[in-house]
Amino acid sequence: MITVTDLELRAGSRILLSDATLRVQPGDRIGLVGRNGAGKTTSLRVLAGEGQPYAGEVRRSGELGYLPQDPREGDLSVTAKDRVLSARGLDQLLREMEKAQTAMAELVDQDALDTAVRKYGRLEERFGALGGYAAESEAARICANLALADRVLAQPLRTLSGGQRRRVELARILFGASESGVGGKAGTTLLLDEPTNHLDADSIAWLRSFLKQHTGGLVVISHDVELLADVVNKVWFLDATRGEVDMYNMGWSKYLEARASDEKRRRRERANAEKKASALMAQADKMRAKATKAVAAQNMAKRAEKLLSGLEDQRTADKVAKIRFPQPAPCGKTPLMAEGLSKSYGSLEIFTGVDLAIDRGSKVVVLGLNGAGKTTLLRLLGGMEKADAGGLVPGHGLRIGYYAQEHETLDHDASVWANIRHAAPDTQEQQLRSLLGTFLFSGEQLDQPAGTLSGGEKTRLALAGLVSSAANVLLLDEPTNNLDPASREQVLDALRRFEGAVVLVTHDPGAVQALEPERVILLPDGTEDHWSDDYLELIELA
Repeated sequence: MITVTDLELRAGSRILLSDATLRVQPGDRIGLVGRNGAGKTTSLRVLAGEGQPYAGEVRRSGELGYLPQDPREGDLSVTAKDRVLSARGLDQLLREMEKAQTAMAELVDQDALDTAVRKYGRLEERFGALGGYAAESEAARICANLALADRVLAQPLRTLSGGQRRRVELARILFGASESGVGGKAGTTLLLDEPTNHLDADSIAWLRSFLKQHTGGLVVISHDVELLADVVNKVWFLDATRGEVDMYNMGWSKYLEARASDEKRRRRERANAEKKASALMAQADKMRAKATKAVAAQNMAKRAEKLLSGLEDQRTADKVAKIRFPQPAPCGKTPLMAEGLSKSYGSLEIFTGVDLAIDRGSKVVVLGLNGAGKTTLLRLLGGMEKADAGGLVPGHGLRIGYYAQEHETLDHDASVWANIRHAAPDTQEQQLRSLLGTFLFSGEQLDQPAGTLSGGEKTRLALAGLVSSAANVLLLDEPTNNLDPASREQVLDALRRFEGAVVLVTHDPGAVQALEPERVILLPDGTEDHWSDDYLELIELA
C-alpha cells in the first residue's frame, strides 16, 4: 500500500503537482493519465521511491514491483532466466544448490561429504519454501506469455535487444507478484510505466488478463486504450496546467464520459459567469459618471470580479509538437547498401548474410519475430554496432538519422539544449531554439537533463534531433512508443510527408500504413519482398 500526503513535484521551477493527497490500496487498479510532460513518469518514480518529491511525504508498506520506462539493469552478465528468478531469490539458491551438488559428487572425505549433504538439504528446504520447482515452472510460463523463448532465457542480458531486456524486467516483476506458487507476493503493489511497449498482440492480451486478476494495488501509465479500458477501475488525471490531480473512482469508459461532462459544465459555468460579469461591469461604467453612484459602481465591479474569481480553472487544450521532417539532403540513387551482414553474440547467431539496398526516397519495413534481430540490423546500419561479417557501402551524399527505441542517441546527463546542439552543431542558435519550441521545449526546460525527461519527452527530443539533421535515410526503431495519441498522429503525418528514405521497425500497424512501404525485409533470413497488406497481421505479432 502507498499513502501520499501534500505531495509537490517540480521540474526546475515548473510545478507539476501541488498539495496532492493520494492512496493506493489492494484492489485499486489505477490508470495514471495526462499529456506528455504532465509529470506521470516523475510521479511514478516518486511513488516507487526512485525519486524524491520537492515536498510532501510518501509512505509505503508491503512489496513493490516497479517497471520504469527505460530500465537499465546493473549487471548485464547475468542470464535472463536468473534475472527473472531473482524476484524471489531463487537464482542465488539454485546456484548454491548446483555448487553443493558438485561438491557432493566430488568429495571423498566422509565428514566433508556429510557437511555438504546437510548444506544441500538446508538449501533445498529454503528452495521448497519459496515454491521450488513449481515456482520455476511459473516463471517459465510468464516468460513464455511475454514471448521470451527458452534460448533467450539462457542468454546473458547484454546479448538481448532493448525490447527483450524490458520484457525480462516485466517478467521478473510479474513473477515476484504472481499469486500462484508458494513464494508469490500476491499483495504486491505494481507500478508499471508503459508495460505494453515491445509486446506483441498475444502478450498484450495475456498481460491484460494478468493485471485484471492481480489482487494487490496497481498504478499503470499507458497509451494502450484497450488495456486501460479492460483493466483500470480508477483514474488519476494529471492536469499540468493547474498542477493538480483529478481522481475518478470509476473505470476508463465512465471516466471519459465524466471528464467530457465535467468539461461541458466548466465551459457552461464560465460562459454564464462571464455574461453576468460583463453586464455588471457595463452597469458600473454607467454609474461611475455620477459622483453619487461612485461607491455603488465600485461595489458592482467587485461583484463582477468575484464572479470570475470563483470559477474553476478551465482546462486549456493540450499543446502538440509540430513534427515536420525537412527536405532531405541531396544524395545519389542508392545512398545506403549493405552486403553480407552477419551478427552473433557468443554462440548465438542473430542473422547471417543479409544484403539490402536503400534507394533514394524508398520506404522499407523490417519484420521478424521478437529476437529475430530487427533492432540489431538498424544499429548496424546506423553505425552503433559493428557486424561480424559483411559491411556497409555508403552512397554519394549519405546522411543517416537514427532513432533508437531506448533513446540511446541521447546523452542522458546532458541538457536538452546540449543534446540538440550536438545533433546540429552547424545550425544557428535561434533556429535551434525555434525548432525546440515546435517540439514543446522552451524556457528552463532547455537546461533540464535529458535523463529526467518522461518517455514521451525523450521521444520528442530525439525526433527534434532527427529533424535538425536533414538526414536522407531515417532508421526508425519504434518511433511511436511512449507518445500520446495527438503526438503519435503528428509523427505518422510526418512519415507520410517525408521525401527521404525510411527503414522502419515497429509493432504499430498505423505507423506502417502511414509509411506506405514498397518493400519488406524478413528476418532472420534477410528475405526481401514487395510490400503487401497481407503483412499487416504480422506487424503486431512481430
